[in-house]
Amino acid sequence: MPEPVSVGIIGCGSVMQHAYMPLLVNEVARGTALAPKVCDIRADRLAEVQEHFRVRGATQDPEEIISDDSIDVVVVLTSMPEHGGLAERALRAGRHVLVEKPMSTDLDEAARLVELDRTGDAHLLVAPHVLLSPDYQSMARRIRAGTIGRPLLARARYGWNGPDWGQWFYGPGGGPLFDLGVYNVTTLTGLLGPCRSVTAMTSLSRPTRVVDGVEIVVQTDDTFQLIMQLGDSGTLATVTTAFGMQQYLSPAVEIYGLDGTMQMLGDDWAPDGLQIWQNSVGAWQTYHSKSRYWPWTDGLRHLIDCVRRGERPYTRPEHAFHVLEIMLAAAEAARTGTTQAVHSTFVPPEPMPEHAGGAQHLIHDRVHEDAQ
Repeated sequence: MPEPVSVGIIGCGSVMQHAYMPLLVNEVARGTALAPKVCDIRADRLAEVQEHFRVRGATQDPEEIISDDSIDVVVVLTSMPEHGGLAERALRAGRHVLVEKPMSTDLDEAARLVELDRTGDAHLLVAPHVLLSPDYQSMARRIRAGTIGRPLLARARYGWNGPDWGQWFYGPGGGPLFDLGVYNVTTLTGLLGPCRSVTAMTSLSRPTRVVDGVEIVVQTDDTFQLIMQLGDSGTLATVTTAFGMQQYLSPAVEIYGLDGTMQMLGDDWAPDGLQIWQNSVGAWQTYHSKSRYWPWTDGLRHLIDCVRRGERPYTRPEHAFHVLEIMLAAAEAARTGTTQAVHSTFVPPEPMPEHAGGAQHLIHDRVHEDAQ
């Protein structure tokens, strides 16, 4: 059996403690990973992590993680403006890297990350990991099989009222598009192909907010509406995201084709099954979620497996770079009122082979009255 992978984590906030660390604990229990070495600039966070989890070292200096030759994988879970620089240093040091979204807030820096992955031996895996969910994979297979015909329109949404911690969420390089809408842009481009052009409108719902117990001035718009033209067929897709959305019940993702409609229930980072309308069937077909117990941090398990097997990850940094360019272009479109061309591209990966017996289970049909 391959040796367990050694992991170093930079950034020990809530995402690390409540999301990535439980998954890593499971990998340690499976024997695929070692207890991690952790880093945070705040000593109180390090003490909290050491109290609740078994770690093999702790430091306030990221360089102690990056330069440690015993570490195979560096996981970057800091605030967004630090992602690109830390990921680049780790890749140049020969470490495999998982970096939370976005990979960078600067396109030139992101291009260097893609090149380091392409030319070096170290892999770069960029969140979000939505392409790994079973429900996403089922949608991708069905769309490619022509289940709903040629896609004409699509929409996706993800938002909430916004965090009351982390002032950087509301500063330059923050905002709901980089934090939330990135999931939707990744999902839609993965399903329907690269973006040709994007336009957007944005607004600011609240010029001040109380964050970390302090009233701050919000320095980035917090409400976004994007329209993208995707794939060879030019599917028109919208993304709605905001730090001011209270609740919603609509599906996360809808694809409208010439022969039917496909919906992902729940959110694309937490799917809850599929609903499909086919003209040939004349009924809504609802399928149990195969992603019910799928964690949105699954990229860490995937990267650990890839490192042990000597394989490249399924999701590629070229896709993450393309998503970053779309988001930066959308912000420019909103600023100027002019549709922006998107120059980068990527090849969406083929859907993963479906496991034996893995077909989603049809739980009921809702027959349209006109079809009876």
